Amino acid sequence: MTALEKAAALKARVKTPGNPISALTAYDYPTARLLDEAGIDLLLVGDSLGMVVLGYPDTTHVTMEHMLHHVAAAARGCKKALLLGDLPIHSYTTPEEAVRNARRLVEAGAEAVKLEGGIRQAEKVRAITEDGIPVVGHLGMLPQRVKEEGGYKKKGKTEEQVAALLEGALALQEAGIDALVLESVIPSVARKLSEQLEVPTIGIGCGNGNTHGEIAVITDLLGSYPWFVPPFATPRAAHGQSTSEAALAYQKAIKPFGEE
Repeated sequence: MTALEKAAALKARVKTPGNPISALTAYDYPTARLLDEAGIDLLLVGDSLGMVVLGYPDTTHVTMEHMLHHVAAAARGCKKALLLGDLPIHSYTTPEEAVRNARRLVEAGAEAVKLEGGIRQAEKVRAITEDGIPVVGHLGMLPQRVKEEGGYKKKGKTEEQVAALLEGALALQEAGIDALVLESVIPSVARKLSEQLEVPTIGIGCGNGNTHGEIAVITDLLGSYPWFVPPFATPRAAHGQSTSEAALAYQKAIKPFGEE
């Protein structure tokens, strides 16, 4: 399937509520290949790599060069899933810049791009989609604005926030997005948005069953980044612990020089 066909198929999933969308982040070839072969629908090369791969305190340190490097690696392992690349902070300040950098991600191997924000991003979304590149929106808690907002805060707590979320979602939908990520939105509000939109919603930190699909950071799923686990994450493995245990076993197995 082409990128546009994959995106159209993803968008059509809004009409099949019994068939939820599965999405995970992937930042390298082996992870992307394993997840793709497992049948995950969407793989996101997210700017979350800034924290869980590069060791930065948040996503605001991620550059286009970082994204291009990791998109290219993940693309080599992704054959069936829709490969989505994040546009990092300061890479889509104007519609022209948004299109230029979206093209760069596609040239690296992405099949669609994601950006954060609502109404003020609609013109950029429209410019990218008119260039033939599928777009996924992102509303709710926006990691690229963590410094502006003074931390990671749940969204949808007030009537004003709910109205702004709906207004932004409708603007993005009208501009041509194929899906919408909702992050850390009050569960009842996430459900309300999902009911009113014509594109599928993909939740993270919105409660299970309130959106048309779920996305998780792969290190949260695998337990491979034990230093911080979001309260809404459900680790299904303990790779951090098993890695430490394997390293210790390896260290103990090394024989001293000259020992048979």
